[in-house]
Amino acid sequence: MPTNDHNTLFGQPEYVEQFERKKEFENGSSAEEVARVSEWTKTEEYRELNFAREGIVINPCKACQPLGAVLAALGFEKTLPFVQGSQGCTAYFRSHLSRHFKEPIATVSSSMTEDAAVFGGLSNMIEGLENANAMYKPEMIAVSTTCMAEVIGDDLSAYIKTAKDKGVVPDDMPIPFAHTPSFVGSHLTGYDMMMRGILTDLAGAKADSTDGTLNVIPGFDGYSGNLREIKHILGSMDVDYRILGDYSDVVDAPATGDYDMYPAGGTTLEDARQAIDAEGTIALQRWSSQKTGELISKEWGQEFVAGPYPIGVTATDELIGEITTLTGKPISDELELERGRAVDSMVDSHPYVHGKRVALVGDPDVLLGLIGFLLELGARPVHIVATNGEKKFKKAAEALLASSPFGADGTVWTKKDMWHLRSLMFTEPVDLLLGPSNAKFLWADTGTTFVRVGFPLFDRHHLHKRPIIGYRGAENLLTDIVNTVLDEMDRTSKNTASFDLIR
Repeated sequence: MPTNDHNTLFGQPEYVEQFERKKEFENGSSAEEVARVSEWTKTEEYRELNFAREGIVINPCKACQPLGAVLAALGFEKTLPFVQGSQGCTAYFRSHLSRHFKEPIATVSSSMTEDAAVFGGLSNMIEGLENANAMYKPEMIAVSTTCMAEVIGDDLSAYIKTAKDKGVVPDDMPIPFAHTPSFVGSHLTGYDMMMRGILTDLAGAKADSTDGTLNVIPGFDGYSGNLREIKHILGSMDVDYRILGDYSDVVDAPATGDYDMYPAGGTTLEDARQAIDAEGTIALQRWSSQKTGELISKEWGQEFVAGPYPIGVTATDELIGEITTLTGKPISDELELERGRAVDSMVDSHPYVHGKRVALVGDPDVLLGLIGFLLELGARPVHIVATNGEKKFKKAAEALLASSPFGADGTVWTKKDMWHLRSLMFTEPVDLLLGPSNAKFLWADTGTTFVRVGFPLFDRHHLHKRPIIGYRGAENLLTDIVNTVLDEMDRTSKNTASFDLIR
């Protein structure tokens, strides 16, 4: 007998009746009252009240710090992320990344419970490190923390030293750590702190001269295809480079029939040790590399460039210019051709995007990239919401909007969530919405045409494999946007004379 999925099962009469009885039992408001309040939430009056709220967050576009720390750790060869905290928190990080990448994510926990909250997490840490090393045999264990460990004040440095003194892990095993409390910052902060922790732990003594290489830090990037694209760009320019935190093959491993806890790939620990001797370092994302940048520029004395995140033609031009400046390598013929194809595609498709009012939600670097690309197409970014944005991001976004007449209507909102964006979209409607999967609730409420971009991408498969950076990424992103617009045109015109075969 076939098994019905929930879409079919819960539509059957007995379940419909059960849900109605449940509503009666809960003594909820009538359908008429729900409809009335729902309409009221679309008004200017409600928007004013919504933006005045302080004590609650509704559907924020951010994740917590340890999730970013886990992703950073996964970018290094045979490294096991270790979370000093509860099993429940760690399960969230693993499932969040697994649902996005559609891959198993190896992460362990010290399994802190109520007794650790009272007596501290030292015993959990020692036993956890001992078991992790014995069972999983990593070359490096990267430790981050959850809220519980931070609230009680666990001293990771002292705990790791104690574990090595007791001999439960080898004295020469790298065990970098980062304090990553979830009650401040976001996944970008956690990524940054863990990357800094790993590079601090692994870096050796600085040589008298540079080795002529270029370090590249991808930042918290939900697209494994982006990491492969930046390697393509650097390779085409014949740049001698190393990616610091290359998780592209770790979160996108081939199916061979055998499970490998540490898939081939990731930055080798030796490469990470040698990063201190590079000619310079480029971080593709500014807001997930701030502390790491301070380490590289101030303590390593190395030239450090943050951004731009190369979405679109102009930002990619700027990044390639920075690479050329640091390395002296010329722009390759291959990249010149890719740029020409991207511009040609934009010329072909821009009539369907030009003048469209767009709402955007996501991480700061992604938003800056999307704003720049939309302005290149003649679209009008109107509402820009960054839950984990800060004043410097707001200033940078407003300057970018001011650089084009198409940015004249744009407003930038930091520390706001997607329920705020809902009010903006109802009171000042837009034609397009760009954001991660969480934004589909805005699509459901407002009916705005929705293009999925950013992190996380839970409800669509394999988008993360296709780059959105570089010239080839610009073509991919343009294709997603313009074809979504054309799909909507077909849906709305299918019973009219405008239902055209050719667009």
